[in-house]
Amino acid sequence: METRVILLCIVLATSLYILNNHFVDTADAEPLPSMKYTFLNGTEQQSVGDSSRPFLGVNMRGYYTSMPQMREGFKVFPTNYYESSFETLASTGIMDHVRYRFYWEAYERNSTAFLKEIKDVAKTADKYGIKVIYDNHQFHTSSWLNLKRGTGFPAYLFNDTTVVYEQGSGGAPKSKAAATWWSNWWNRDIRAVNGTDGWILQLEFLKRIVSTVDKHPSTLGYEILSEPQVHNEDQWTKIGKYNTFMTNELRKITDKTLVYSMNIPIDLKSTINVTSSNLVKMFPHNKENAVFKFSLYGIPSGGYQSDKLQLFENASRIAGIPVYIGEWNNIKRVETYNEKGEKVWEIDETLSDISQTDANKIVGKFKEIGIWGLAYWEWSFVTNDTPNFNLVNVTYDNQTGTQLIQPTEYFTIIKNAYAKLFGQSLQPVIPIASKQASPY
Repeated sequence: METRVILLCIVLATSLYILNNHFVDTADAEPLPSMKYTFLNGTEQQSVGDSSRPFLGVNMRGYYTSMPQMREGFKVFPTNYYESSFETLASTGIMDHVRYRFYWEAYERNSTAFLKEIKDVAKTADKYGIKVIYDNHQFHTSSWLNLKRGTGFPAYLFNDTTVVYEQGSGGAPKSKAAATWWSNWWNRDIRAVNGTDGWILQLEFLKRIVSTVDKHPSTLGYEILSEPQVHNEDQWTKIGKYNTFMTNELRKITDKTLVYSMNIPIDLKSTINVTSSNLVKMFPHNKENAVFKFSLYGIPSGGYQSDKLQLFENASRIAGIPVYIGEWNNIKRVETYNEKGEKVWEIDETLSDISQTDANKIVGKFKEIGIWGLAYWEWSFVTNDTPNFNLVNVTYDNQTGTQLIQPTEYFTIIKNAYAKLFGQSLQPVIPIASKQASPY
């Protein structure tokens, strides 16, 4: 009798263990968490669970807000960039927001021009009824670590009194310098030369952004830090402490949406153990008016992209936070070697493309799972070697001095995908003020 009881207990315990782990790491039938938001016509809707639609938009690059510290910046910028861009987006009747990326080191390079441009973005977005998520972006950590491609953290965070990071030593996830720096960042050991804590310095920077644009009706929210790097499994909880700290402090000055980003790399077989339960550890304790942002650069119809999407869905359900696809596109990567002889996966411009069928499939999947919003990558005055990575072409007439910002065929594809899958077009917005040229 005792043996049967013991066996029964073992079976029940094993069943509960399997069920718990199944819930954490596999798909669930329930819809994703929902969040209210406001359409351009002023009516409040629900993003999940009824016939309404999420925020639909694009990523947008700026000028002074994207200038790196350690290399030469952009030389030419259209005088009518924001006016023309927001007018075009609003005229679609379907796109209602932009994820506007900026870089901390750009602020340190020229804070006056940076803040002037941010104000221009907010005012022009107000005029055309376009919402803005202000994205604190980083790519390869910083131009200090990656001279050719990196942009993000300011240079003074790489040369403190205890650790000096060699300039150009690499800011990508596979770089030893990046691994050391990010580990110290999560341990809250990164300090400026005067000894000030890096978290405090970044908070003060974000507060400056909030104080500049928060009162504008176009301001939808703020992304605390885009795609932070994880190098050890113990860092998941540390990122949660970081996001909790930033959230608690920013909530003292804003009630707008706060966005928390997925990590990089998303290697489902890596030693950092990328699971939905670990992703949840990154989320802040205060979840009020918060969304979880991730990126997807492929069609989630099987394989890695589907597994990746399922991972994010599960994390959202467990944490009870809606998801925002802050970057999406369709690209192909090929295995190659970098300048250090390391094996890496790079985007192949000749193979990367997105058709109307592709876009419809991707957006259709996003609609199926239920989302808070999505933004296509990207809208930029800077040309890109990968054609579908830019929705506009900028041409210059040297004789007349005029610039023309023309949407590409990819803009039409994305606009059609949004309209086909969500169908609920908004009335084109009539600007609330007469047109004025951008001061840049």
